[in-house]
Amino acid sequence: MRSINPASEEDVDVINAWDGPAIEQALEKTALAAAAWADLSIDRRTELLGKLGDLLRRHRDECAELITREMGKCIAEARTEIEKCAWLCDYYADTAAQGLADEVVHTDARRSYVHYAPLGTVLGIMPWNFPFWQVIRFAAPAVTAGNTALLKHAGNVPGCARKLESLFRGAGYPEGVFLHLPVETEQVRAIIEDERVHAVTLTGSERAGSVVAAQAGRALKKTVLELGGSDAFIVLDDADLAEAVQWGVKARFQANGQSCIAAKRFILDERIADSFLERFKAAAAELRMGDPMDEATTLGPMARRDLRDELHAQVEDALAQGAEAVLGCERPSGRGWYYPASILDGIRPGMRAWSEELFGPVATVIRVANDQEALAVANDSPFGLGGSIWTRDLARGERLALKLASGGAYVNAMTKSDPRTPFGGIKRSGYGRELGVFGLREFVNIRTVWMA
Repeated sequence: MRSINPASEEDVDVINAWDGPAIEQALEKTALAAAAWADLSIDRRTELLGKLGDLLRRHRDECAELITREMGKCIAEARTEIEKCAWLCDYYADTAAQGLADEVVHTDARRSYVHYAPLGTVLGIMPWNFPFWQVIRFAAPAVTAGNTALLKHAGNVPGCARKLESLFRGAGYPEGVFLHLPVETEQVRAIIEDERVHAVTLTGSERAGSVVAAQAGRALKKTVLELGGSDAFIVLDDADLAEAVQWGVKARFQANGQSCIAAKRFILDERIADSFLERFKAAAAELRMGDPMDEATTLGPMARRDLRDELHAQVEDALAQGAEAVLGCERPSGRGWYYPASILDGIRPGMRAWSEELFGPVATVIRVANDQEALAVANDSPFGLGGSIWTRDLARGERLALKLASGGAYVNAMTKSDPRTPFGGIKRSGYGRELGVFGLREFVNIRTVWMA
């Protein structure tokens, strides 16, 4: 398992995957920890979560540098990721006790209520693009609800995985409550099937989600899947174009364009399309591509060579079918897996860029005649993660937002995840929810207690 710096193409870390006995030892350690951890008071569990948040803040710079070295995220964005992880810890430390409290239900029983009990051990299969946030997003609520957690992280961020485990231990979590499993993909099936694992959550590709869901389904285990996205960024004819452009650049190019909730399809009312595109091109062209460790860099490399090659193949397919390269769209030579900020205009059905997710710094533009066509285009996608609508008329924006086929809809704001609100998708973007009280209760036994 190799970690390669995508900016320099030099090895950062090389580790050996665990063999069967090491995996067995970890599973047993987690199983032994589970009962005592579940019996611990919610006050004690939230106290430890608060300490984890404090520790993340103290180690912010170190963690951010790990992110940047292993997957190429710009250093300022990497620091923001760690700060967001600490915020999530604060949120659940403050609210989990209330979210997991027994709920009285008035029935004909003497007393009846709903009780939230942990399921056991949750296996998290996590991606590289937000290597701390995605892990904290599943693990913090899961362990605070009384579960133990196993992490199978992406193979190209082993340093981040080890650091996360050390942070949990440093915060005072008992041994076995959170463990990192450095295993290969082909070893995951046996872990899912193991009786000491009770649920699985995955953030990743459609293909990975389908495989894991099938494996967990055969074992009759609960799953939550957060998969790909091709979010619409709808700009109506009355939008504040300056604001829409400003947020459009951030929504498309943050994390070097490698985000499931990035704005990927810019659906523009034809009455403002040229004006928006002119401004959008100018703003995107100002992004500075370079060393992600440099504070001045605003667009770093893609995380892997194969991802860049696949993105460019999608761009070439669109160009071959008549799309226009408004900006970029050329694969640079030289060291590092860089791809420039790019814009494709004239996207239409039949192109890969119409139906596939473009996981990199390429924005696609689709022009529409009216609100109804904008909504139809937005929903003509196999994905359903998020979407945003830009308009000065909030009532108009809300009407469209409520008809978006997505897990989240944002008016005059970019799609984002927030610890306070549920996050997840529909269609091929997955199922289940993370964050908010809904995420806290995903991996619990929602149990009826009836006292006659």
